[in-house]
Amino acid sequence: MNRSCKVFGALCLSELRWRWRVESHHYCSSAATQNLSDIDEEMRILATQVFPERWMSILASIVCVLCALCASAAEVPKPERHVVVVVWDGMRPDFVSQENTPALWKLANEGVVFRNHHAVYPSATNVNGTAIATGVYPGHSGLIANHDYRPEINSRKSVDVEIPAVVEKGDELSGGKYISIPTIAEIVQHAGRRTAIATAKTVGLLLDRHPFDSAAPRSGQVVDPSHAKNSVTVFAGESRPRDALNPIVHALGPFPPFGQHTEGDKWTTKAFTDFLWKDGVPVFSLLWLGDPDLTQHGSAPGARPALAAIKSSDENLAAVLSALDRQGARETTDVFVVSDHGFSTIERSVDLRKILNDAGFTAKTEFSDEPKPGEIMLVGNGGTVLFYVVNHDAPVTRRLVEFLQQSDFAGVIFTKEPTEGTFGLDQVKIECPHAPDIVMAFRWNDSKNQFGVPGMIDADWQRGAGKGTHATLSRFDMHNTLIAAGPDFRRGYTDELPSGNVDLAPTILRILGITSPQSASGGDGRILSEAMVNTDPATAGLKPETKMVEATKTFPRGTWQQSLQISRVGSTEYLDEGNGRFEMKR
Repeated sequence: MNRSCKVFGALCLSELRWRWRVESHHYCSSAATQNLSDIDEEMRILATQVFPERWMSILASIVCVLCALCASAAEVPKPERHVVVVVWDGMRPDFVSQENTPALWKLANEGVVFRNHHAVYPSATNVNGTAIATGVYPGHSGLIANHDYRPEINSRKSVDVEIPAVVEKGDELSGGKYISIPTIAEIVQHAGRRTAIATAKTVGLLLDRHPFDSAAPRSGQVVDPSHAKNSVTVFAGESRPRDALNPIVHALGPFPPFGQHTEGDKWTTKAFTDFLWKDGVPVFSLLWLGDPDLTQHGSAPGARPALAAIKSSDENLAAVLSALDRQGARETTDVFVVSDHGFSTIERSVDLRKILNDAGFTAKTEFSDEPKPGEIMLVGNGGTVLFYVVNHDAPVTRRLVEFLQQSDFAGVIFTKEPTEGTFGLDQVKIECPHAPDIVMAFRWNDSKNQFGVPGMIDADWQRGAGKGTHATLSRFDMHNTLIAAGPDFRRGYTDELPSGNVDLAPTILRILGITSPQSASGGDGRILSEAMVNTDPATAGLKPETKMVEATKTFPRGTWQQSLQISRVGSTEYLDEGNGRFEMKR
């Protein structure tokens, strides 16, 4: 009996070898080929002696069935991967704890904590939302601030870069290149897959501009309208496609008015899980919560309302994870929880318009008539101010730089044209055709606010002392939160390498197996391979480099000095912090 079984097995393998050569060799692996080569002619002869010839055709049929089963097993696809990104706007990493954020804390223990994560500069929402979505620095995407001055869109005052009228006009004027690089959502849709985006802020429109709902195409991407139609973006109570909002409002009521931040986040989360995921979890989904940012602006980091806002964001994360469980998609989903930037407390509010006008400049935040050469358009972004000198008047620009260098509020100064004692705009990756003549990050320090939270800054005129804001080069603004967990990430791992918001797009697209156009043209971010289960051997032993750059200028009454610390992993650079001061002669 044992002999017969052995011979039968040998015959089956031998017959499989014949059949495979003739008609189905493409189904089985090279390892199987090696095993079959061990079946020699002696076993064939033995088999034919034991079994009558009439059994051969029956056995051949059995072998064909086995071969077909082998082929079928080989063709079973892996479960489709999903990626879900949950953005906690303005979440500082030092507020992640078991007490403050139990759901996020648990997720962190199940996945990877990126200990040295970075925003791009300016450390502001729309800039970093675009960096997350594209994987490139602001100068390459073309979106360099929350508010900037674009005379072709509005010659009288600055624009909010994310509002629909500005975005659509920008795409119209640029042939769909308002954001010059395709976003994750656009790339995924281009590959024929579905996306879902829901944001409690208007930043959502920057992540997917839905060309078939407007007159202008986007970023040169050719997307099948059916794919775009099935992909929905909901942002601050609006949607693209526009009619996608109707069933949501019918069930949930209208989006809560501004000021009801917690309710707005809950409404957005409910729209995300109950409506955008109604027909299953798309390949790529993103939920953007407005808190704790919005509440921290009205209070300060560490204040009781700010801590309550953090707990609310944690509850919304828990709702998303529960929805994944209900959908049966948790085991196939990689979840990223990221913040766009950190946060600081305002030590002093600086009225730059008054200060500059008192010093003999003509500085405005809005032109009442046609701008005149030498006038200065001021565009405040909280911890950073953009200066546009009409007609790029060189003497005015030089005098303005020297005035700022001798002030007691300037932190780091960047200029479009080389200027002594400053850095070029390219040094912080914000050089682009519509960049301002001067960019100034306010000064900061690591002293503590009234709630014992470190990170104090000077800021523009929009908010008073004691309130919260960001957008400087303070380490507390530039270092933000990133935690990732799921089938592609290591468990219980802390990644000490520098990482940044620009790294999310290439990492996500690698997980989804979708090629990015940025791969060919050279995106700025890197794949976070060291934190993943299947680590790329090429990244083994990666070591960061850190450098400090400085610029100085001497005046009769003292010396201006500014510095910028930069980390680098491979070809990707991250801005750690920057500051400056004017030292009076003694």
